[in-house]
Amino acid sequence: MVTINRPDKLNALNQEVFRELNLVLDEIRDNHAIQSAIITGSGTKAFVAGADISELRGLTIEEGKAMAKEGQDTFFRIENSYKPIIACVNGYALGGGCELAMSCHFRIASDKAKFGQPEINLGLIPGYGGTQRLVQLIGKGRAMEMILTGNSIDAATAHQYGLVNQVVTQEHLLGKAMELLQIINAKAQSAIEAAIVAVNASEEDSKNGFEVESDAFGKCFGTADTKEGIQAFIEKRKPVFGKDKG
Repeated sequence: MVTINRPDKLNALNQEVFRELNLVLDEIRDNHAIQSAIITGSGTKAFVAGADISELRGLTIEEGKAMAKEGQDTFFRIENSYKPIIACVNGYALGGGCELAMSCHFRIASDKAKFGQPEINLGLIPGYGGTQRLVQLIGKGRAMEMILTGNSIDAATAHQYGLVNQVVTQEHLLGKAMELLQIINAKAQSAIEAAIVAVNASEEDSKNGFEVESDAFGKCFGTADTKEGIQAFIEKRKPVFGKDKG
């Protein structure tokens, strides 16, 4: 489990957090014993309450652009991870925190969670992918309203909008995420990787997404996991996956 641990700053994102997050993503990618991961915030008040505003003061145009690019690159790594990463949103997910949650493969929220993109109140806009992922998840109209007003929404509204998959009480948040990951981890890792690639392709170009899907579907037949899954179904037994793991 990955915990953003700056409780005195409501777990706000700064350069050090991004550096450490990238190191953790390296470990998730390279460690074959890790099948999936959870990202959450320390404490019960905040998931991540945005970027560290002190680092924004005095930035030039080029420095602002570079900061956005660095944040986007990190969140792309999460989104495109072949290993599922779930956001457990335990409290405020504002600004960069909302963007971090949206970069995860899906989101489970505490009933106390709140989501928002309040950058407009600083004379800014979301810079870590929020203008793109929020539209993809909840639609242009609702995304435009949230970004232009800077207003936050509660967990129930986020669930209604499709921003989060499930809402549970704070005490059941991590348990629910682990329950879902146990189900996912029992599946064929090669198929999970193929599914993530194909689903993510739908956000770039629908036509290309179909091509990516057919290519990934075909490649599945070259894996031991697919052979095992089909044979187990025919033999009416539970499949034993994992032969394709490095």
